[in-house]
Amino acid sequence: YETGFSNQPDSESLDDGLELYECRITNAVKCLPPQNKPVGDEIKQCNHYLQAELESLQAGAVVLALGTIAHNAVLRGYGLKASEYKFGHGNKHPMPGKRWLIDSYHCSRYNTQTKRLTEKMFRDVFKKIRKLIK
Repeated sequence: YETGFSNQPDSESLDDGLELYECRITNAVKCLPPQNKPVGDEIKQCNHYLQAELESLQAGAVVLALGTIAHNAVLRGYGLKASEYKFGHGNKHPMPGKRWLIDSYHCSRYNTQTKRLTEKMFRDVFKKIRKLIK
């Protein structure tokens, strides 16, 4: 909301009027795995869906990976080697098709409660994305 990606700061229900601008949300895994922890096989099985989404993005698009699993899934979708694109909060990686990959720690309760990811850190990632889009 603060960086212009939605029309309101919070969403409480499906019919609360939230609208997203210049963004969409997707997942590396399309199912709900046990304990919400996807295993490698599930990530591999779903990667062709993510690959199709990545291919549909326009030049200049920015993909925000929330966590290492998402980061590696995006690289796999592009056919790139993870060893050449190190995950790190706020890291920016050029992707095929004049696109970008930006990393962030996942906004899980564990990461936010331990302050591994603060609101400011998360907000700064969106500011970085906004600058890349403009």
